[in-house]
Amino acid sequence: MPIALLALTISAFAIGTTEFVIVGLIPTIAADLGVSLPSAGLLVSLYALGVAVGAPLLTALTGRVPRKALLLGLMALFTVGNLLAWHAPGYTSLVVARVLTGLAHGVFFSIGSTIATGLVPREKGASAIALMFSGLTVALVTGVPLGTFIGQHFGWRETFLAVSALGVLALIGSALFVPRDIRHTPPSSLLRQLQVLGQPRLLLVYAMTAVGYGGSFIAFTFLAPLLQQAGFSGNAVSLVLLVYGVSVAFGNLWGGRLADRLGPIPALERIFMLLALVLLVLTFTAPHPILVVLTVLAWGAVAFGNVPGLQVYVVKQAERVAPHAVDVASGLNIAAFNLGIALGAWGGGLIVEQVGLRHTPWIGALVVLGAWALTRWSGRLDRRLAGDGVIAPPSATLPATVCPASR
Repeated sequence: MPIALLALTISAFAIGTTEFVIVGLIPTIAADLGVSLPSAGLLVSLYALGVAVGAPLLTALTGRVPRKALLLGLMALFTVGNLLAWHAPGYTSLVVARVLTGLAHGVFFSIGSTIATGLVPREKGASAIALMFSGLTVALVTGVPLGTFIGQHFGWRETFLAVSALGVLALIGSALFVPRDIRHTPPSSLLRQLQVLGQPRLLLVYAMTAVGYGGSFIAFTFLAPLLQQAGFSGNAVSLVLLVYGVSVAFGNLWGGRLADRLGPIPALERIFMLLALVLLVLTFTAPHPILVVLTVLAWGAVAFGNVPGLQVYVVKQAERVAPHAVDVASGLNIAAFNLGIALGAWGGGLIVEQVGLRHTPWIGALVVLGAWALTRWSGRLDRRLAGDGVIAPPSATLPATVCPASR
């Protein structure tokens, strides 16, 4: 694999770290800036909203920009955004910094796969994409707990300074090693992307994605204060986030294999049901240190396990109802992930403000059950179409291409 792929992987690691590290820093930021926990939680929502908007809109608007120039511009914007967060004098400026980095995030993962496959022979394209996206997994396992540790010992601003240093490293690596002449097909126009949203079956998949992730992030956004209420110190919160990240890495692999073996709909039904059950259990285990760690371990195993099935399923539906825009449909599902994160974090803030922190897990469980019901409904529609001979039976599956959620 060319060294340019390492620069892309470092970029993905930095971006994944800055997206999720905020979860471990919410209590620290709230106390330092004198804002409420729900207001601090909006830093998760607005970042994810920047990703959701940036992915389709800015990708379409920058479609004719040379890939290397665009990549360098994105990493420069990402670095500047984190430096602004480091120097943010108050809450409003921190919000602006988060939105800027979210916009860079959305476009980076829209073009990252194209750049990665352009660096290697065609038969190694999947491996190149997998290597780049491994930066996200490593970010959850190491970057988030390490960033949380830095923030709690040296100040939350220093976490963003450390991430901006990673951005500079990725920028230099991309400038030195990514070739200038990467071929690419300009993405569909924004109008054509919007036409995909006129397909009811694709909208149903996007709803499954957004509702499922929204339910999980109602509780996940406020995991750090939940752990602190259980008596965990700052160091202990970092360790629990490390446990969570390791569990996510295994859960993502398990979810892909389950989707391969059972098909996307049966796999998604099981994972959404398990996720709802874990969140419900968290309601009762949250005050107990040992039990809450075990619950968080189980939570990580199912929290992102639905990503492979959702991505495979949206591609399968797009090939039937919008074969001219399969890539666009898949990219919009990434936007749906982040829209769900934004709404979940915002809704979690309202719950904390109105009824209390301890109610976020069970309400999140109810929302995830909504995603399970939507999945059942979509599966029923598939069986009806299969009975009419319109589509292949639902047991027919596609290769489970894993594409992480924040992406």
